[in-house]
Amino acid sequence: MTIRQTFLLNDTAYETTLTRKYALRKPYAPKDPGRVAAIIPGLILEVLVKPGDRVRRGQSLLVLEAMKMQNHLAAPLDGTVQEVAPVPGDTVAKGQLLVVLRRDPDTV
Repeated sequence: MTIRQTFLLNDTAYETTLTRKYALRKPYAPKDPGRVAAIIPGLILEVLVKPGDRVRRGQSLLVLEAMKMQNHLAAPLDGTVQEVAPVPGDTVAKGQLLVVLRRDPDTV
């Protein structure tokens, strides 16, 4: 299945053919910096924060063990912890939401 599409650029009409895969692709959604997700599947060894804690950018939030390596997941921004999903011992998948942060209003 192909889809034909016409678009206008600088007063010139162009016609193109889109593949089905391209036409049905997932739309781009900008990344929310306050949502920290697992970078690799693994085991949660330690949770270093709890809801209500204030964190600084770069501060470790939790420790994720994957392939016998310990990965410290850091806060991407200054803010307050709203939610911590996993507990120590949980197995998480790549991309699974782990921590939700709310940006402090006094920071840029």
